[in-house]
Amino acid sequence: MNPIDIPITTIGPGSQPDEGDRFDFMEMPKGMFRHDCISLPEPEDMASLPGARQLIRQLQQAITRYEYGAPGIQLPIELRAAERDLINQILGEGEVSINVELDEGRVQVQESVLTGIWRVQTLDADGRLVADALEVADIPAIVRERSAAGGRKLDVSLEQLPEGVQNAPPLLLEIQDKLDEYQPGQPPHVINLSLLPLTDADLILLGERLGVGPAIILSRGYGNCRIGSTALEGVWWIKYYNSQDALILNTIEIVDMPEVALAAPEDIEDSIERVNEIAQLYSEEHV
Repeated sequence: MNPIDIPITTIGPGSQPDEGDRFDFMEMPKGMFRHDCISLPEPEDMASLPGARQLIRQLQQAITRYEYGAPGIQLPIELRAAERDLINQILGEGEVSINVELDEGRVQVQESVLTGIWRVQTLDADGRLVADALEVADIPAIVRERSAAGGRKLDVSLEQLPEGVQNAPPLLLEIQDKLDEYQPGQPPHVINLSLLPLTDADLILLGERLGVGPAIILSRGYGNCRIGSTALEGVWWIKYYNSQDALILNTIEIVDMPEVALAAPEDIEDSIERVNEIAQLYSEEHV
């Protein structure tokens, strides 16, 4: 009898031909913005800083009487350097930053870690600080004022459109129709550009016709939300990015102020409790 030939096949790494195939794993999130935690100094450290203690009391009174949606309450900051540093330490930096262009200069806004409390700094054309204040509001008044000052009329003419424009013209007509019928306080009209077959020429035409407004709002978290006012009052261009800075949602909103830009009522309620705790900590009986 002839022996039966049984082929022996090796297994394991290196036993199979390399065809060049590799698994492509999705890149993991790079990071998440986390606002600063409140860092409170010891009460005895406040004994020699009466200006800072007074500002905290004023802040407590302002946020307690603030009515959601009403104009903001501003508290000018006129403090010595040590007191200013202490207020900076207590308030920290939150998730929302705003830049508002003025005719001469700009306003730089930073949300504190206490939602609804904003640091509002006015800079001149040379970048010098000319005014510094805290403001209690769903969003600082300057943002509403400047974004409502757009004087441009929407150009919906369809003659001599650039090459490659396909679906932008009906969007311009839709924006104009919704602007004509929109009343303050109504729900926003949202146009989801991410779901539409738009060419680069379409997006460029939309950008040119809508123009660039004075306010840019950046909300950071797990990714970014970038909110830009346009040159048309009541029209906002909002872009959502993931943690890898890839655009995941692109919208145009017709509304007086996008809800995503506003501090939520329940968050302001939380801030009231926190400010009360801070004011109590630095009250006369503890300092």
